[in-house]
Amino acid sequence: MQPIYDPRLGDVESDASSPKKHSLLALAGSLLVEVSLPKLALAFLLLIGFPALLLGAAPIAASIWLGEIFGKVMVFQAEIWSVLVLAALVAAALFSSRRLFRLAEHNFWSLNALAVQPLYAACREALRQLAERKIAPGTGRFAAMRAAAALLAGLVICGVALLVLAWVWPATLFVADIAILDAPRRFVGAAFANSAALVSAYVAVAALAWGVADATMAQPRDLESFDPPQQGEEWRVVHLSDIHVVGERYGFRIESGRHGPRGNERLRQVFEMLEALHAREPLYAILITGDVTDAGLSTEWAEFFDMLERHPALAPLIAFAPGNHDLNIVDRGNPARLDLPTSPVKRLRKLRVLSAMDAIQGARARLVDRAGGGLSKSLSVALAPHLGEIGSFMDAGRPMFSRELSELWTKAFPLALAPDREDGLGIVLLNSNADTHFSFTNALGMISLEQARAIDSVMAHYPRAHWIVGLHHHLVEYPRPAKALSERIGTALINGAWFVRRMQSLAGRVVVMHGHRHIDWFGECGGLRIVSAPSPVMTRPDGGPPHFYVHRLAVGADRRLKLLAPERIELPLAGAA
Repeated sequence: MQPIYDPRLGDVESDASSPKKHSLLALAGSLLVEVSLPKLALAFLLLIGFPALLLGAAPIAASIWLGEIFGKVMVFQAEIWSVLVLAALVAAALFSSRRLFRLAEHNFWSLNALAVQPLYAACREALRQLAERKIAPGTGRFAAMRAAAALLAGLVICGVALLVLAWVWPATLFVADIAILDAPRRFVGAAFANSAALVSAYVAVAALAWGVADATMAQPRDLESFDPPQQGEEWRVVHLSDIHVVGERYGFRIESGRHGPRGNERLRQVFEMLEALHAREPLYAILITGDVTDAGLSTEWAEFFDMLERHPALAPLIAFAPGNHDLNIVDRGNPARLDLPTSPVKRLRKLRVLSAMDAIQGARARLVDRAGGGLSKSLSVALAPHLGEIGSFMDAGRPMFSRELSELWTKAFPLALAPDREDGLGIVLLNSNADTHFSFTNALGMISLEQARAIDSVMAHYPRAHWIVGLHHHLVEYPRPAKALSERIGTALINGAWFVRRMQSLAGRVVVMHGHRHIDWFGECGGLRIVSAPSPVMTRPDGGPPHFYVHRLAVGADRRLKLLAPERIELPLAGAA
Protein backbone atom coordinates (compact mmCIF):
# COMPACT_ATOMS: atom_id res chain seq x y z
CA MET A 1 0.00 0.00 0.00
CA GLN A 2 1.50 3.31 -1.10
CA PRO A 3 -0.27 6.52 0.04
CA ILE A 4 -0.19 9.65 -2.10
CA TYR A 5 1.90 11.27 0.64
CA ASP A 6 3.62 9.19 3.28
CA PRO A 7 2.18 10.38 6.66
CA ARG A 8 5.33 9.15 8.42
CA LEU A 9 7.17 12.08 6.82
CA GLY A 10 4.88 14.67 8.38
CA ASP A 11 3.39 17.63 6.56
CA VAL A 12 2.99 21.37 6.84
CA GLU A 13 0.91 21.08 10.02
CA SER A 14 3.91 19.47 11.71
CA ASP A 15 5.84 22.72 11.16
CA ALA A 16 3.25 24.97 12.80
CA SER A 17 5.46 26.00 15.74
CA SER A 18 8.89 25.59 14.17
CA PRO A 19 11.01 28.77 14.24
CA LYS A 20 13.22 27.13 11.60
CA LYS A 21 10.30 27.12 9.15
CA HIS A 22 8.64 30.39 10.20
CA SER A 23 10.09 33.78 11.01
CA LEU A 24 9.52 35.42 14.37
CA LEU A 25 7.22 37.91 12.62
CA ALA A 26 5.13 35.10 11.13
CA LEU A 27 4.80 33.37 14.50
CA ALA A 28 3.81 36.70 16.06
CA GLY A 29 1.13 37.12 13.40
CA SER A 30 -0.41 33.76 14.17
CA LEU A 31 -0.16 34.60 17.86
CA LEU A 32 -2.22 37.77 17.42
CA VAL A 33 -4.93 35.80 15.63
CA GLU A 34 -5.14 32.94 18.10
CA VAL A 35 -4.20 34.42 21.47
CA SER A 36 -6.92 34.56 24.12
CA LEU A 37 -7.35 38.26 24.84
CA PRO A 38 -9.20 37.80 28.17
CA LYS A 39 -6.44 35.48 29.44
CA LEU A 40 -3.78 37.88 28.15
CA ALA A 41 -5.43 40.78 29.97
CA LEU A 42 -5.74 38.80 33.19
CA ALA A 43 -2.12 37.64 32.94
CA PHE A 44 -1.02 41.26 32.43
CA LEU A 45 -2.92 42.32 35.55
CA LEU A 46 -1.47 39.50 37.66
CA LEU A 47 2.12 39.72 36.41
CA ILE A 48 2.54 43.47 35.85
CA GLY A 49 -0.48 45.45 36.99
CA PHE A 50 -0.86 44.01 40.49
CA PRO A 51 2.90 44.07 41.32
CA ALA A 52 3.12 47.65 40.01
CA LEU A 53 0.16 48.69 42.16
CA LEU A 54 1.64 47.12 45.29
CA LEU A 55 5.06 48.61 44.66
CA GLY A 56 3.64 52.12 44.17
CA ALA A 57 1.28 51.81 47.11
CA ALA A 58 4.08 50.81 49.50
CA PRO A 59 5.48 54.35 50.11
CA ILE A 60 1.94 55.76 50.51
CA ALA A 61 1.05 53.05 53.02
CA ALA A 62 4.32 53.62 54.86
CA SER A 63 3.68 57.37 55.15
CA ILE A 64 0.10 56.81 56.36
CA TRP A 65 1.29 54.26 58.88
CA LEU A 66 4.07 56.54 60.18
CA GLY A 67 1.60 59.41 60.50
CA GLU A 68 -0.82 57.28 62.46
CA ILE A 69 1.94 56.00 64.75
CA PHE A 70 3.18 59.56 65.38
CA GLY A 71 -0.38 60.68 66.18
CA LYS A 72 -0.85 57.85 68.66
CA VAL A 73 2.39 58.75 70.38
CA MET A 74 1.27 62.36 70.76
CA VAL A 75 -2.05 61.25 72.29
CA PHE A 76 -0.51 58.84 74.76
CA GLN A 77 2.57 60.79 75.78
CA ALA A 78 0.90 62.35 78.84
CA GLU A 79 -0.50 59.06 80.16
CA ILE A 80 1.31 56.82 82.65
CA TRP A 81 0.75 53.67 80.61
CA SER A 82 1.75 55.30 77.34
CA VAL A 83 5.18 53.63 77.49
CA LEU A 84 3.57 50.18 77.21
CA VAL A 85 1.34 51.28 74.35
CA LEU A 86 4.25 52.92 72.58
CA ALA A 87 6.35 49.75 72.96
CA ALA A 88 3.54 47.65 71.47
CA LEU A 89 3.14 50.08 68.59
CA VAL A 90 6.87 50.07 67.85
CA ALA A 91 6.95 46.25 67.89
CA ALA A 92 3.99 46.11 65.51
CA ALA A 93 5.64 48.75 63.37
CA LEU A 94 8.88 46.83 63.04
CA PHE A 95 7.03 43.62 62.11
CA SER A 96 4.72 45.34 59.62
CA SER A 97 7.50 47.40 58.05
CA ARG A 98 9.59 44.30 57.35
CA ARG A 99 6.65 42.59 55.68
CA LEU A 100 5.86 45.74 53.70
CA PHE A 101 9.47 46.07 52.60
CA ARG A 102 9.69 42.41 51.55
CA LEU A 103 6.46 42.72 49.57
CA ALA A 104 7.65 45.87 47.79
CA GLU A 105 11.06 44.31 47.13
CA HIS A 106 9.53 41.13 45.69
CA ASN A 107 7.28 43.05 43.32
CA PHE A 108 10.11 45.36 42.29
CA TRP A 109 12.35 42.46 41.26
CA SER A 110 9.41 40.74 39.54
CA LEU A 111 8.97 43.82 37.36
CA ASN A 112 12.72 44.00 36.81
CA ALA A 113 12.93 40.38 35.61
CA LEU A 114 9.82 40.62 33.46
CA ALA A 115 10.46 43.92 31.70
CA VAL A 116 13.54 45.92 32.68
CA GLN A 117 16.43 43.53 32.02
CA PRO A 118 14.85 42.02 28.87
CA LEU A 119 14.45 45.56 27.50
CA TYR A 120 18.13 46.35 27.98
CA ALA A 121 19.24 42.99 26.56
CA ALA A 122 17.00 43.40 23.52
CA CYS A 123 18.33 46.92 22.82
CA ARG A 124 21.95 45.79 23.19
CA GLU A 125 21.58 42.79 20.90
CA ALA A 126 19.59 44.76 18.30
CA LEU A 127 22.40 47.32 18.08
CA ARG A 128 24.97 44.54 17.74
CA GLN A 129 22.93 42.85 15.06
CA LEU A 130 22.90 46.06 13.00
CA ALA A 131 26.63 46.71 13.47
CA GLU A 132 27.75 43.15 12.71
CA ARG A 133 26.56 43.42 9.11
CA LYS A 134 29.55 45.62 8.31
CA ILE A 135 32.29 44.25 10.60
CA ALA A 136 34.01 40.89 10.17
CA PRO A 137 33.89 38.63 13.25
CA GLY A 138 37.05 37.62 15.06
CA THR A 139 38.71 41.01 14.71
CA GLY A 140 39.58 43.71 17.22
CA ARG A 141 36.98 45.97 15.62
CA PHE A 142 34.35 43.29 16.15
CA ALA A 143 35.07 43.13 19.91
CA ALA A 144 35.15 46.92 20.12
CA MET A 145 31.81 47.11 18.34
CA ARG A 146 30.23 44.70 20.84
CA ALA A 147 31.52 46.82 23.73
CA ALA A 148 30.31 50.05 22.12
CA ALA A 149 26.86 48.55 21.47
CA ALA A 150 26.52 47.64 25.14
CA LEU A 151 27.45 51.17 26.22
CA LEU A 152 25.11 52.75 23.65
CA ALA A 153 22.25 50.47 24.75
CA GLY A 154 22.80 51.58 28.35
CA LEU A 155 22.72 55.23 27.32
CA VAL A 156 19.57 54.77 25.19
CA ILE A 157 17.65 52.92 27.91
CA CYS A 158 18.87 55.42 30.52
CA GLY A 159 17.63 58.33 28.39
CA VAL A 160 14.22 56.75 27.79
CA ALA A 161 13.87 55.98 31.51
CA LEU A 162 14.64 59.59 32.44
CA LEU A 163 12.00 60.81 30.00
CA VAL A 164 9.43 58.46 31.55
CA LEU A 165 10.45 59.63 35.03
CA ALA A 166 9.99 63.28 34.04
CA TRP A 167 6.60 62.47 32.50
CA VAL A 168 5.12 60.63 35.52
CA TRP A 169 6.74 62.69 38.28
CA PRO A 170 3.93 65.32 38.53
CA ALA A 171 1.44 62.52 39.26
CA THR A 172 3.50 60.84 42.01
CA LEU A 173 2.50 60.99 45.66
CA PHE A 174 4.90 59.41 48.13
CA VAL A 175 3.61 61.06 51.34
CA ALA A 176 -0.09 61.17 52.24
CA ASP A 177 -2.49 60.86 55.14
CA ILE A 178 -5.30 58.40 55.63
CA ALA A 179 -7.79 60.74 53.93
CA ILE A 180 -6.46 59.63 50.53
CA LEU A 181 -8.27 56.32 51.00
CA ASP A 182 -11.53 58.24 50.56
CA ALA A 183 -10.44 58.93 46.97
CA PRO A 184 -9.62 55.45 45.57
CA ARG A 185 -9.14 56.65 41.99
CA ARG A 186 -6.53 59.16 43.13
CA PHE A 187 -4.88 56.55 45.33
CA VAL A 188 -4.63 53.99 42.51
CA GLY A 189 -3.39 56.60 40.03
CA ALA A 190 -0.74 57.82 42.45
CA ALA A 191 0.32 54.23 43.18
CA PHE A 192 0.87 53.46 39.51
CA ALA A 193 2.70 56.76 39.04
CA ASN A 194 4.92 55.96 42.04
CA SER A 195 5.67 52.54 40.62
CA ALA A 196 6.57 53.98 37.21
CA ALA A 197 8.79 56.60 38.86
CA LEU A 198 10.59 54.07 41.07
CA VAL A 199 11.18 51.62 38.25
CA SER A 200 12.22 54.38 35.82
CA ALA A 201 14.71 55.83 38.31
CA TYR A 202 16.16 52.38 38.85
CA VAL A 203 16.33 51.69 35.11
CA ALA A 204 18.11 55.00 34.45
CA VAL A 205 20.86 54.13 36.91
CA ALA A 206 20.97 50.37 36.34
CA ALA A 207 20.97 50.48 32.53
CA LEU A 208 23.89 52.89 32.52
CA ALA A 209 25.74 50.69 35.01
CA TRP A 210 25.01 47.56 32.96
CA GLY A 211 26.16 49.27 29.77
CA VAL A 212 29.45 50.41 31.30
CA ALA A 213 30.04 47.00 32.92
CA ASP A 214 29.29 45.09 29.69
CA ALA A 215 31.46 47.48 27.66
CA THR A 216 34.47 47.19 29.95
CA MET A 217 34.35 43.42 30.48
CA ALA A 218 36.32 41.07 28.24
CA GLN A 219 34.36 40.18 25.11
CA PRO A 220 33.80 36.49 24.22
CA ARG A 221 36.13 34.92 21.70
CA ASP A 222 36.62 31.53 20.10
CA LEU A 223 38.90 29.18 21.97
CA GLU A 224 42.13 29.23 19.98
CA SER A 225 43.45 25.86 21.14
CA PHE A 226 42.83 23.12 23.65
CA ASP A 227 45.18 22.39 26.52
CA PRO A 228 47.87 19.73 25.96
CA PRO A 229 47.64 16.35 27.75
CA GLN A 230 48.31 16.53 31.48
CA GLN A 231 49.91 14.21 33.99
CA GLY A 232 47.55 12.54 36.42
CA GLU A 233 43.83 11.79 36.37
CA GLU A 234 41.65 12.65 33.39
CA TRP A 235 37.85 12.89 33.49
CA ARG A 236 35.83 11.90 30.40
CA VAL A 237 32.49 13.71 30.37
CA VAL A 238 29.85 13.32 27.66
CA HIS A 239 27.98 16.55 27.02
CA LEU A 240 24.52 16.20 25.50
CA SER A 241 21.83 18.82 25.18
CA ASP A 242 18.48 19.45 23.53
CA ILE A 243 17.59 15.82 22.97
CA HIS A 244 13.89 16.80 22.76
CA VAL A 245 12.32 13.44 23.54
CA VAL A 246 8.85 13.16 21.98
CA GLY A 247 6.05 10.93 23.17
CA GLU A 248 4.99 9.41 19.88
CA ARG A 249 6.73 7.09 17.47
CA TYR A 250 6.33 9.54 14.60
CA GLY A 251 6.08 12.66 16.71
CA PHE A 252 7.45 15.92 15.34
CA ARG A 253 9.63 18.26 17.37
CA ILE A 254 8.74 21.87 17.99
CA GLU A 255 12.08 23.27 16.84
CA SER A 256 12.57 21.23 13.69
CA GLY A 257 9.00 20.30 12.82
CA ARG A 258 9.07 17.40 10.39
CA HIS A 259 12.79 17.87 9.75
CA GLY A 260 15.20 15.57 11.50
CA PRO A 261 14.41 12.00 12.55
CA ARG A 262 10.89 11.07 13.53
CA GLY A 263 10.33 9.82 17.05
CA ASN A 264 13.40 9.07 19.13
CA GLU A 265 15.39 6.72 16.92
CA ARG A 266 18.45 8.93 16.80
CA LEU A 267 18.51 9.27 20.58
CA ARG A 268 18.40 5.50 20.87
CA GLN A 269 21.48 5.43 18.63
CA VAL A 270 23.19 7.93 20.96
CA PHE A 271 22.59 5.74 24.01
CA GLU A 272 23.86 2.67 22.19
CA MET A 273 27.03 4.55 21.27
CA LEU A 274 27.46 5.76 24.84
CA GLU A 275 27.12 2.20 26.13
CA ALA A 276 29.92 1.10 23.79
CA LEU A 277 32.10 4.09 24.76
CA HIS A 278 31.62 3.40 28.45
CA ALA A 279 32.45 -0.29 28.01
CA ARG A 280 35.63 0.60 26.12
CA GLU A 281 36.80 3.23 28.61
CA PRO A 282 34.67 4.25 31.62
CA LEU A 283 32.98 7.63 31.46
CA TYR A 284 32.96 9.96 34.47
CA ALA A 285 29.56 11.54 33.76
CA ILE A 286 26.92 12.15 31.10
CA LEU A 287 25.74 15.75 31.39
CA ILE A 288 22.49 16.79 29.69
CA THR A 289 22.10 20.57 29.75
CA GLY A 290 18.36 20.89 29.31
CA ASP A 291 15.50 20.27 26.90
CA VAL A 292 15.34 16.61 27.79
CA THR A 293 11.76 16.65 26.54
CA ASP A 294 10.09 18.55 23.74
CA ALA A 295 7.25 20.01 25.79
CA GLY A 296 7.52 18.67 29.34
CA LEU A 297 4.68 16.17 28.81
CA SER A 298 4.32 13.04 30.91
CA THR A 299 4.40 10.90 27.75
CA GLU A 300 7.81 12.37 26.86
CA TRP A 301 9.28 11.71 30.29
CA ALA A 302 7.88 8.17 30.02
CA GLU A 303 9.72 7.65 26.73
CA PHE A 304 12.93 8.95 28.31
CA PHE A 305 12.65 6.53 31.22
CA ASP A 306 11.89 3.65 28.88
CA MET A 307 15.08 4.36 26.93
CA LEU A 308 17.19 4.57 30.10
CA GLU A 309 15.83 1.26 31.36
CA ARG A 310 17.45 -0.40 28.35
CA HIS A 311 20.84 1.03 29.42
CA PRO A 312 21.20 0.45 33.17
CA ALA A 313 24.95 1.07 33.04
CA LEU A 314 24.40 4.66 31.82
CA ALA A 315 21.66 5.77 34.22
CA PRO A 316 24.00 6.25 37.24
CA LEU A 317 26.22 8.53 35.14
CA ILE A 318 23.50 10.92 33.99
CA ALA A 319 23.01 14.38 35.46
CA PHE A 320 20.69 16.89 33.86
CA ALA A 321 19.49 20.46 34.27
CA PRO A 322 16.05 21.64 33.08
CA GLY A 323 15.58 23.47 29.80
CA ASN A 324 12.89 25.82 28.59
CA HIS A 325 11.11 23.02 26.71
CA ASP A 326 10.87 21.03 29.92
CA LEU A 327 9.18 23.91 31.77
CA ASN A 328 7.86 26.76 29.65
CA ILE A 329 6.07 25.19 26.68
CA VAL A 330 2.37 25.74 27.30
CA ASP A 331 1.15 24.10 24.10
CA ARG A 332 3.57 22.40 21.72
CA GLY A 333 1.24 23.03 18.77
CA ASN A 334 0.27 26.64 19.47
CA PRO A 335 2.73 29.40 20.51
CA ALA A 336 -0.22 31.71 21.27
CA ARG A 337 -1.26 29.69 24.31
CA LEU A 338 -0.44 31.01 27.77
CA ASP A 339 -0.76 29.85 31.35
CA LEU A 340 -2.24 32.14 33.96
CA PRO A 341 0.00 32.52 37.01
CA THR A 342 -2.76 30.82 39.03
CA SER A 343 -2.84 27.80 36.72
CA PRO A 344 -1.59 24.51 38.17
CA VAL A 345 -0.12 23.39 34.83
CA LYS A 346 3.19 25.27 35.13
CA ARG A 347 3.72 23.81 38.61
CA LEU A 348 2.83 20.39 37.24
CA ARG A 349 5.66 20.64 34.69
CA LYS A 350 8.07 21.67 37.46
CA LEU A 351 7.04 18.68 39.56
CA ARG A 352 7.58 16.37 36.59
CA VAL A 353 11.14 17.71 36.31
CA LEU A 354 11.74 17.29 40.06
CA SER A 355 10.37 13.75 39.90
CA ALA A 356 12.65 12.90 36.98
CA MET A 357 15.68 14.48 38.68
CA ASP A 358 14.90 12.53 41.84
CA ALA A 359 14.66 9.24 39.94
CA ILE A 360 17.85 9.78 37.92
CA GLN A 361 20.19 11.72 40.20
CA GLY A 362 18.25 12.30 43.43
CA ALA A 363 20.47 10.13 45.61
CA ARG A 364 23.68 11.67 44.19
CA ALA A 365 22.70 15.34 43.83
CA ARG A 366 22.66 17.52 46.91
CA LEU A 367 21.07 20.83 47.76
CA VAL A 368 23.10 23.83 48.86
CA ASP A 369 23.02 24.79 52.52
CA ARG A 370 22.08 28.46 52.15
CA ALA A 371 22.61 29.24 55.84
CA GLY A 372 25.75 27.33 56.75
CA GLY A 373 27.40 27.07 53.34
CA GLY A 374 28.48 23.96 51.50
CA LEU A 375 26.16 21.10 50.62
CA SER A 376 23.30 19.70 52.65
CA LYS A 377 20.93 16.75 52.13
CA SER A 378 20.34 14.95 48.87
CA LEU A 379 17.45 15.84 46.60
CA SER A 380 15.72 12.55 47.43
CA VAL A 381 15.90 13.25 51.16
CA ALA A 382 14.65 16.81 50.65
CA LEU A 383 11.65 15.64 48.63
CA ALA A 384 10.74 12.69 50.89
CA PRO A 385 8.53 14.65 53.36
CA HIS A 386 6.53 16.07 50.46
CA LEU A 387 5.88 12.92 48.43
CA GLY A 388 2.25 12.66 49.49
CA GLU A 389 1.50 16.27 48.61
CA ILE A 390 3.37 15.98 45.31
CA GLY A 391 1.44 12.83 44.40
CA SER A 392 -1.86 14.47 45.31
CA PHE A 393 -1.08 17.54 43.24
CA MET A 394 0.03 15.55 40.20
CA ASP A 395 -3.10 13.42 40.46
CA ALA A 396 -5.65 16.19 40.92
CA GLY A 397 -3.90 19.53 40.31
CA ARG A 398 -4.68 20.79 43.81
CA PRO A 399 -3.91 22.66 46.00
CA MET A 400 -3.28 25.42 43.48
CA PHE A 401 -1.61 27.75 45.93
CA SER A 402 0.55 25.32 47.88
CA ARG A 403 3.42 27.39 49.27
CA GLU A 404 5.46 24.29 50.10
CA LEU A 405 5.40 22.96 46.55
CA SER A 406 6.34 26.36 45.17
CA GLU A 407 9.31 26.64 47.53
CA LEU A 408 10.45 23.10 46.69
CA TRP A 409 11.33 24.20 43.16
CA THR A 410 13.16 27.34 44.25
CA LYS A 411 15.20 25.56 46.93
CA ALA A 412 16.18 22.70 44.61
CA PHE A 413 18.66 24.81 42.61
CA PRO A 414 21.51 24.82 42.29
CA LEU A 415 21.98 21.08 42.66
CA ALA A 416 25.50 19.78 43.13
CA LEU A 417 27.13 16.43 42.56
CA ALA A 418 30.01 16.64 45.00
CA PRO A 419 33.54 15.62 43.97
CA ASP A 420 34.61 12.19 45.23
CA ARG A 421 37.58 13.80 47.01
CA GLU A 422 38.56 17.29 48.10
CA ASP A 423 40.56 17.99 44.91
CA GLY A 424 38.23 16.10 42.56
CA LEU A 425 35.69 17.18 39.92
CA GLY A 426 32.12 18.10 40.85
CA ILE A 427 29.09 19.20 38.84
CA VAL A 428 26.77 22.11 39.65
CA LEU A 429 23.37 22.15 37.93
CA LEU A 430 21.48 25.44 37.55
CA ASN A 431 17.97 26.35 36.55
CA SER A 432 18.49 29.14 34.01
CA ASN A 433 14.87 29.38 32.83
CA ALA A 434 12.95 32.61 33.18
CA ASP A 435 9.61 32.04 34.89
CA THR A 436 7.44 32.73 31.85
CA HIS A 437 3.85 31.67 31.26
CA PHE A 438 3.71 32.28 27.50
CA SER A 439 4.85 29.82 24.83
CA PHE A 440 5.95 32.72 22.62
CA THR A 441 8.46 33.92 25.25
CA ASN A 442 9.35 30.48 26.54
CA ALA A 443 13.03 30.55 25.53
CA LEU A 444 14.20 33.47 27.68
CA GLY A 445 16.54 32.70 30.56
CA MET A 446 17.66 34.30 33.81
CA ILE A 447 19.98 33.28 36.65
CA SER A 448 18.70 34.28 40.08
CA LEU A 449 20.92 36.06 42.57
CA GLU A 450 20.21 33.25 45.07
CA GLN A 451 21.69 30.65 42.71
CA ALA A 452 24.78 32.78 42.08
CA ARG A 453 25.34 33.20 45.81
CA ALA A 454 24.86 29.47 46.34
CA ILE A 455 27.61 28.74 43.79
CA ASP A 456 29.96 30.98 45.75
CA SER A 457 29.07 29.04 48.90
CA VAL A 458 29.80 25.67 47.28
CA MET A 459 33.11 26.83 45.82
CA ALA A 460 34.22 28.22 49.17
CA HIS A 461 33.33 24.96 50.90
CA TYR A 462 35.45 22.94 48.44
CA PRO A 463 38.46 25.25 47.90
CA ARG A 464 40.60 22.61 46.16
CA ALA A 465 37.90 21.08 43.96
CA HIS A 466 37.14 21.83 40.32
CA TRP A 467 33.70 22.05 38.78
CA ILE A 468 31.56 21.78 35.69
CA VAL A 469 28.73 24.31 35.86
CA GLY A 470 25.86 23.03 33.75
CA LEU A 471 22.92 25.17 32.66
CA HIS A 472 20.66 25.37 29.65
CA HIS A 473 21.05 28.93 28.33
CA HIS A 474 24.14 30.41 26.70
CA LEU A 475 25.95 32.95 28.87
CA VAL A 476 27.11 35.18 26.00
CA GLU A 477 26.37 35.66 22.34
CA TYR A 478 29.01 33.94 20.28
CA PRO A 479 31.51 36.19 18.42
CA ARG A 480 29.87 35.54 15.07
CA PRO A 481 26.98 37.13 13.21
CA ALA A 482 23.51 35.74 13.84
CA LYS A 483 21.19 35.09 10.91
CA ALA A 484 18.20 36.70 12.59
CA LEU A 485 17.63 39.06 15.49
CA SER A 486 15.19 36.53 16.99
CA GLU A 487 18.13 34.19 17.61
CA ARG A 488 19.67 36.80 19.88
CA ILE A 489 16.74 38.28 21.79
CA GLY A 490 14.26 35.41 21.72
CA THR A 491 16.58 32.89 23.37
CA ALA A 492 18.80 35.13 25.50
CA LEU A 493 19.98 34.67 29.06
CA ILE A 494 19.00 38.23 29.87
CA ASN A 495 21.47 38.66 32.72
CA GLY A 496 24.17 36.49 31.17
CA ALA A 497 26.84 39.19 31.12
CA TRP A 498 26.26 39.83 34.84
CA PHE A 499 26.62 36.11 35.54
CA VAL A 500 29.87 35.94 33.54
CA ARG A 501 31.32 38.78 35.61
CA ARG A 502 30.42 36.91 38.82
CA MET A 503 32.00 33.69 37.51
CA GLN A 504 35.25 35.17 36.24
CA SER A 505 36.92 34.89 39.63
CA LEU A 506 36.45 31.10 39.33
CA ALA A 507 37.93 30.90 35.82
CA GLY A 508 40.71 28.49 36.80
CA ARG A 509 38.39 26.12 38.63
CA VAL A 510 35.31 26.01 36.41
CA VAL A 511 34.23 25.03 32.91
CA VAL A 512 30.71 26.14 31.96
CA MET A 513 28.67 23.82 29.72
CA HIS A 514 25.34 24.76 28.15
CA GLY A 515 22.99 23.96 25.29
CA HIS A 516 19.94 25.80 23.95
CA ARG A 517 21.41 27.01 20.66
CA HIS A 518 21.76 23.52 19.10
CA ILE A 519 25.27 24.25 17.83
CA ASP A 520 28.73 23.53 19.16
CA TRP A 521 31.03 26.33 20.27
CA PHE A 522 34.24 26.34 22.28
CA GLY A 523 35.09 29.76 23.63
CA GLU A 524 36.11 31.87 26.57
CA CYS A 525 35.19 35.17 28.12
CA GLY A 526 37.59 36.77 30.56
CA GLY A 527 39.40 33.46 31.01
CA LEU A 528 36.18 31.54 31.73
CA ARG A 529 35.93 28.48 29.46
CA ILE A 530 32.47 28.05 27.90
CA VAL A 531 31.32 25.01 25.93
CA SER A 532 28.11 24.77 23.91
CA ALA A 533 26.64 21.40 22.93
CA PRO A 534 24.92 20.66 19.62
CA SER A 535 21.66 18.75 19.51
CA PRO A 536 22.31 15.12 18.53
CA VAL A 537 18.73 14.66 17.31
CA MET A 538 18.33 17.71 15.08
CA THR A 539 19.46 18.03 11.48
CA ARG A 540 22.43 20.41 11.26
CA PRO A 541 21.99 23.68 9.35
CA ASP A 542 24.83 22.72 6.98
CA GLY A 543 23.33 19.31 6.30
CA GLY A 544 26.21 17.46 7.98
CA PRO A 545 25.78 14.54 10.37
CA PRO A 546 24.59 15.31 13.90
CA HIS A 547 27.17 14.74 16.60
CA PHE A 548 28.11 15.09 20.23
CA TYR A 549 31.36 15.33 22.20
CA VAL A 550 33.20 13.36 24.84
CA HIS A 551 35.14 16.05 26.73
CA ARG A 552 38.39 15.39 28.53
CA LEU A 553 39.21 17.43 31.61
CA ALA A 554 42.28 17.35 33.83
CA VAL A 555 44.06 19.47 36.44
CA GLY A 556 47.42 20.94 35.48
CA ALA A 557 50.51 21.53 37.57
CA ASP A 558 49.27 25.08 38.16
CA ARG A 559 46.10 23.61 39.78
CA ARG A 560 43.89 25.05 37.03
CA LEU A 561 41.22 22.98 35.31
CA LYS A 562 42.28 22.10 31.77
CA LEU A 563 40.03 21.45 28.80
CA LEU A 564 41.74 18.92 26.54
CA ALA A 565 40.89 18.15 22.92
CA PRO A 566 37.48 16.40 22.88
CA GLU A 567 36.43 13.31 20.98
CA ARG A 568 33.77 14.08 18.39
CA ILE A 569 31.19 11.32 17.84
CA GLU A 570 29.14 11.55 14.64
CA LEU A 571 25.85 9.79 14.08
CA PRO A 572 24.78 8.27 10.75
CA LEU A 573 22.42 10.37 8.69
CA ALA A 574 19.99 7.49 8.19
CA GLY A 575 16.53 8.54 9.29
CA ALA A 576 17.07 12.24 8.65
CA ALA A 577 14.59 14.19 6.61
